[in-house]
Amino acid sequence: MSEKHDILEETQHIISPDESMGPIFLRNVFVGIFLMLVIVFPKIFINTQIYFKSREISTLTHEHDSLMEENRLIKAKVELMKYKSQISDTLF
Repeated sequence: MSEKHDILEETQHIISPDESMGPIFLRNVFVGIFLMLVIVFPKIFINTQIYFKSREISTLTHEHDSLMEENRLIKAKVELMKYKSQISDTLF
């Protein structure tokens, strides 16, 4: 019986370890999480900034296109008014 008890005592720390989550393990987990945040946070930040800048550029592009079209229409109206003015001046 003594041999069985000795073998059981020697293998007990392998079968069921006492400290599976000791302070060293928790420190390693926190260091791992910190390193992941240090690596991932800049990528997320840069992607977010790129997204918002592209939205701003898209908005400005649409505004530019609409203003260019409005400018073209106004120029056409001015040319028509000039033409009418020149025609009416010659008639009177």
